[in-house]
Amino acid sequence: MKKRTAFIGAILSLIPLGQPFLIKTSFFLSSFAATLSLPEKVNSESIEQYYFDIAFEMGESGNHKGAILNFTKVIELEPNNHIAYMNRGWNKAQLGDYYAAISDYNKSIKIESNYDLAYSNRGYSKAEIKDYKGAISDYSKAIEIDPNNSILYLNRGLSHSNLGDEYAAISDYNKSITLDPQYLKAYYNRAWSKKEIGDIQGSIADYTKVIDLNPRYYQAYVNRGIIRSDLGDKRAACKDYKKSISLGDTETANWLKKDSASWCREMEF
Repeated sequence: MKKRTAFIGAILSLIPLGQPFLIKTSFFLSSFAATLSLPEKVNSESIEQYYFDIAFEMGESGNHKGAILNFTKVIELEPNNHIAYMNRGWNKAQLGDYYAAISDYNKSIKIESNYDLAYSNRGYSKAEIKDYKGAISDYSKAIEIDPNNSILYLNRGLSHSNLGDEYAAISDYNKSITLDPQYLKAYYNRAWSKKEIGDIQGSIADYTKVIDLNPRYYQAYVNRGIIRSDLGDKRAACKDYKKSISLGDTETANWLKKDSASWCREMEF
């Protein structure tokens, strides 16, 4: 059996807000892959597999233009290869061409209507163009097919959050954490949403959980510090800010140099 492998879209980049900088996670790309086993074929199949393997390796190494060219060759040889369309779309998304990526995902879904990765990756690209309702619809379809995927709930939750529906977001983050109790980004995003609905202590607890899971995740210190500052606990806030700076947070370090930050700069721990 030859195996065809597919790229999976999930969470990317950070969006800073507030002062020093309140940080919310956005969508990212997962490093794991799903596989589909296909029957062994001779001659034409070996050519398609050859291009497919080259394309996949290029995509993994960051040569997305080369990957697109080789997945296009696979599609020319095998027009109904839904995985090739999906993978070509994934590489287009890596280059920021989300509309072209969505077009490829549409073709993949037209060929295989129950292909969860095409829905989830199309959801990712729709979110990147701020079509959050479309992203939610696609993530919901992917969840119907793969209900135990914690990443899908996380990403759908973030789309809910971007539409201002923090309660729906928290519900999705809860489900993500139920499926994966060690999922740092689910706690992190839930902390953000809890703050938005006024659950301040719940937000602090989630940021603290993030720090327990990864003591070097400086964004959690910054966000927890901002909340503590808002509550009037300046000393605890400053301690969080300085811890974040010690972990490489240059934005907060620049803030600490300002006159308005002198109250924290002069504190010793």
